[in-house]
Amino acid sequence: MVLITGGTGLVGAHILLHLTENGEKVRALYRNQKSIEKTKFLFDLYQKGNLFQEIEWTQGNINDIPSLEKAFIGIDFVYHSAGLISFDPKDENLLRKTNIEGTANIVNFCLAKNVKKLCHLSSVAALGDLAEHESIVTEEIEWNPEKHHSDYAISKYGAEMEIWRGQQEGLQTVIINPGVILGPGFNKQGSGLLLNKVAKGLRFYTKGITGFVAVSDVAITATQLMKSDISNQRYILIADNFCYQDIINSMCDALKVKRPTILAKAWQLEIAWRIDKISSILFLKKRSLTKDIAKASYSEKYFSNKKIKADLQTRFLDIHQYIIELTQLQKL
Repeated sequence: MVLITGGTGLVGAHILLHLTENGEKVRALYRNQKSIEKTKFLFDLYQKGNLFQEIEWTQGNINDIPSLEKAFIGIDFVYHSAGLISFDPKDENLLRKTNIEGTANIVNFCLAKNVKKLCHLSSVAALGDLAEHESIVTEEIEWNPEKHHSDYAISKYGAEMEIWRGQQEGLQTVIINPGVILGPGFNKQGSGLLLNKVAKGLRFYTKGITGFVAVSDVAITATQLMKSDISNQRYILIADNFCYQDIINSMCDALKVKRPTILAKAWQLEIAWRIDKISSILFLKKRSLTKDIAKASYSEKYFSNKKIKADLQTRFLDIHQYIIELTQLQKL
């Protein structure tokens, strides 16, 4: 049997969909009934509601040891996609608790229960830092602790250290580092939230560059790696590197709304995140623009997908075409 953590999130739900489509026996963790409804909505969106009934749900979370004891009964393979994504400095402790300690718990149970293989869904944020003579991030780039990293990046890097610890203790592992993941069904987070904002009209755009990938490619590649003889490796998953402006323009065109016309420059974003910080303190509201988000929006970072293409002959979906299909699927 296969266990999926994070089955009520974008990636985990798509892994569940892909596994059930292929007749796999799956079990998934959930926190509450409301969170399960998000995954059910996704299955219905793909007109696969009948497959949703094939999932065995077990209540718990990755920091609840008794619930994990129950969840790991009879498990052979684990996809660990549960985690917290936040760039709000106030969430530093929660990020460490969820992403590092939670992953350590999963690794410990995998070792104790003799799990055959663990797939960890990480992020490109956990990858290393380019040296002066380097221009593209690969799986071999080393992490430089002297450089600034967001709390989220540090927590994902710490989580990977737990995976490598498990590997050293005999656990077969594979780590996936996706770029920005585009996918349907979760309209209040990630790409779903961005699509909704674009649909309502955006005035500003940025010139930052990073890697993008379709969620279906992430789910399919994860299952392919788990079924392969490959172990104790990490893989960057991106279809290609794109400018944020290009992605937003594609969304605008697919939604038939006006493209943003005002470039938000780096110095303007630096002022904006400071204003947002003050506003959050005065009005006790959650941060909407942090220093790390602002920096990411104008930074140019290129990632390589050569390793996964070489080892699995992976062919990624065209991102611009996928955006068109995404908007049609969600009927935005």
